[in-house]
Amino acid sequence: MAACLQLHVDIIGPAGFDLSDRALKRAGLDYLDRAAFDLHEDFTAFVKRRIERDGKTLILATTSGATPYLEYRFTSNDIILMGRESSGVPSDVHELVDARIKIPMQAGARSLNLALSTAMIMGEALRQTDGFEFKDPTI
Repeated sequence: MAACLQLHVDIIGPAGFDLSDRALKRAGLDYLDRAAFDLHEDFTAFVKRRIERDGKTLILATTSGATPYLEYRFTSNDIILMGRESSGVPSDVHELVDARIKIPMQAGARSLNLALSTAMIMGEALRQTDGFEFKDPTI
């Protein structure tokens, strides 16, 4: 998805999946050379890098978010943070973000998987910010 939609991805460790070169090459298939991503050892390393990217807004997608993602007004300066499927993000991270968004779901449903929720939110963010580079001009 990142390669196809020209998104930059920050992967923050410890990740819930294998980040070895071999695993990344297998998961990325022939798109890996087109994907823009940075690996961060931990959240502290990510925050340090974020400070270098002055002006970026950190938005957390969380089941406990206050604003439905379809109501949030995204900008091209947003960094959208997705947590682990199993545990989300630590509580101290919740305190550091600028906004918390959610995907509205039926009562009793815990969450969607990471790939699906990322695709939903990124699709809306790209739509709002006119971020789809290769749009069909007839639409």
